[in-house]
Amino acid sequence: MAPPLLSLKKLSLSFGGTALLHDVNFSVAPRDRIALVGRNGSGKSTLLKIAAGMVEFDGGEFFAQPGATIKYLSQEPDLSEFSSVLDFVQAGISAGDDPYRAPYLLEQLGLKGDENPSELSGGETRRAALARVLAPNPDVLLLDEPTNHLDLPAIEWLETELKSLKSALVIISHDRAFLGALTRKTLWLDRGQTRQLEQGFGEFETWRDKVLEEELVADHKLGRKIVAEEHWLRYGVTARRKRNVRRLDQLHQLRKTRAEHVHVKPDINISVNKGRQTGTLIIEAKNISKSFGDSSLGDSSLGEKLIVNDFSLKVIRGDRVAIVGANGTGKTTLVKLLTGELAPDEGEIKQGSSVQMALLDQTRDSLDPNTSLKDALTGGGRDTVLINGVEKHVIGYMKDFLFAPEQLNTPLRSLSGGERARVMLARALALPSNLLVLDEPTNDLDLETLDLLQETISNYPGTIILVSHDRDFIDRIATITLISEGAGLWTSYAGGYSDMVALRGKGVIAKKGDEKSGGEKKQSRENKEAREVASAAKKSKKTKKLSFNQLHALKTLPQKLKTLQSEIEDMQNQLADPKFYSRDPEKFAAISKSLTLKQNRVEEMENQWLELEILQEQLASD
Repeated sequence: MAPPLLSLKKLSLSFGGTALLHDVNFSVAPRDRIALVGRNGSGKSTLLKIAAGMVEFDGGEFFAQPGATIKYLSQEPDLSEFSSVLDFVQAGISAGDDPYRAPYLLEQLGLKGDENPSELSGGETRRAALARVLAPNPDVLLLDEPTNHLDLPAIEWLETELKSLKSALVIISHDRAFLGALTRKTLWLDRGQTRQLEQGFGEFETWRDKVLEEELVADHKLGRKIVAEEHWLRYGVTARRKRNVRRLDQLHQLRKTRAEHVHVKPDINISVNKGRQTGTLIIEAKNISKSFGDSSLGDSSLGEKLIVNDFSLKVIRGDRVAIVGANGTGKTTLVKLLTGELAPDEGEIKQGSSVQMALLDQTRDSLDPNTSLKDALTGGGRDTVLINGVEKHVIGYMKDFLFAPEQLNTPLRSLSGGERARVMLARALALPSNLLVLDEPTNDLDLETLDLLQETISNYPGTIILVSHDRDFIDRIATITLISEGAGLWTSYAGGYSDMVALRGKGVIAKKGDEKSGGEKKQSRENKEAREVASAAKKSKKTKKLSFNQLHALKTLPQKLKTLQSEIEDMQNQLADPKFYSRDPEKFAAISKSLTLKQNRVEEMENQWLELEILQEQLASD
C-alpha cells in the first residue's frame, strides 16, 4: 500500500476555550475520493484549512509527503492582488506545469482571462478560483463547496473534469448528486471527532442513521445510569466525602456525554400555514413571449435578448415544477412571468382562483440585518406566530427550523448563510399560501438545512415552482422539469432532473447541433395543443355551460380510466413472466404493442378529463 499523501493524527483545536476538534484522525492516499461531511459549524472548513497548512492546530501530528502538491479551494477566494483573472490563475502554476492548461480551463469555465477581478460576480470568482486549483494537476485537491454559485452546466463540467483527474480529492459540498458521483470514502466530522466509512457519500446517510440509532440505545442506558448515580449521591453514606466527590465528577461527565448526544439528528416536524383551497388550475400561460434590450450594446433598439418565445404551460394544483438551465437563460424571468410579477410582451398568463403565493428568493434582500431573529419571525412586538389560526410561541417555531432558544434575540447579520436561509423559509411558511415559489433555495445551505428544506417542501400541501441547480434536490421534489433550450425555447419533461436526462439523453450541457430542432419541434407541438384547447374553451364559454357530451365525458371518464389501468396492469403482469417470450414470442409482441397503445390512450383520456375539469371551474367562476 502506498504511503499517504497527507495524514492528521489525534488532532485537536480549540477556539475561546471551546474544543472544536479533538482526537481527529484523517489521511489521504493517492487517488482517494473523500466526502467530508458534518453538521453546520462542526469544523469541516477548519479541518480542510489545517490539511492545507493554513491554520495552526493545538495538538496532534500532521504529515504531508515531501514534494506532494496540495491545492485548496476556499469558499471566499481573494483575487484583490491581481490585475486580471489570467494573472491570478497563472500565479498558482509552477515552472514545470502545462502553460496551456490555464487558458483552456478558463475557456471551459466561460472566462476570457482579461477580466478585472474587482468586477467579477460571485459565480465568476468561483470559476476563476477553480481554474487556479485545477491548472497544476495537484496530488491532492481540497475543495470547500466547489459548486457554490455555479450553474448546472458548470457543475456538470466540473464533475466530469474531476472524474478525469489523477488527483486525490477531499470535498465539502451540500450537493448530494455531486458527492455521490465523485466520492468513494466518507469522513464524518461529528462532535469534534471523525468517523470513516469506506464507501462513497451515496451510502453515508443510511450508515449514519444506523450509527445514531445505536447511540439512542446507548443514550437510554446512559440515562438510567445517571438516575442511579443521582440516587446514590442523594441517599448514599455522606461520610464518604471523597468518594462522593469522585462520583459527582463521574456524574458531570455522564451528563456531558449525554448532552453531546442530544439533537445530533433533529426531528423535523414543521407546521405549514395552509392557504385557501384552490381550483384545479393554478397558472396557465398561453403562447407567451418576453424579450429584454441588450444593455451591452448601449441602445436597446440595436439588439434584444429573447428570454421566452411562444411558450405555453398549465400548472395544476399539486404540481411541483422545477426550472433549470444555464445562468442567463432567464429562469428567474420565467418565474416572474408565471407569477404575474412581469407582464409578457405577447400572449396571456392567467392565475386560477384563490391562489395565495409565498416567495423565497435567492437574494434574501427582504431581511433587515439589524432585526432580531424573534422580530423577523413574528413581525415585531409579539411573542407568537399565527399558524392555521392557532398562536404558536416563537421559540417553539424557531425550534422547528433548528434554531436554539438562546438565538431568540440574535441579529440576523450574525447568522450564517444557511441560518438566514432557514429564516426566509420560516417566514415564507408562516404566511397563508397554496403556491410556494422558491428561487435557488439551496444556495449557501448545509446538508442539515437541505434536509429540513426538502422535508418541509415534500409535506407542503400546495403547488410549488422551483428554480434550482441542485440535481438531487430536484429529483426528490419535482413532478415536472422545465429546461431552457436557448433562444427563448423551453421544454417540459415529466419527473425530476434524472427523469429529464433519461428522456432527453443529456443534461443541461447539450450538443448545439441537434438541440434547436428538437426543442423547436416539441415546443411547436405543445403550442399547437394549447391553441386547440383554448379554442375549444372559447366555444364553450359562449354558452356559459358544458355541452351534454362534455358532461357525459366528465362523468364517465374516471371509470373508463380505471378499467384501462386494470387492463394495463394485467398486461404488465403477463409480460413480467420471464418464460413468456420463449413460450410464445408472437403473443408477447402483440401484448407489448397493445400495452403501448393502451398507455397512450390513458394519457389522452387523463388530459381530456383534466381539460374538462378546468373548463367547468372556469365557467362556474365567470
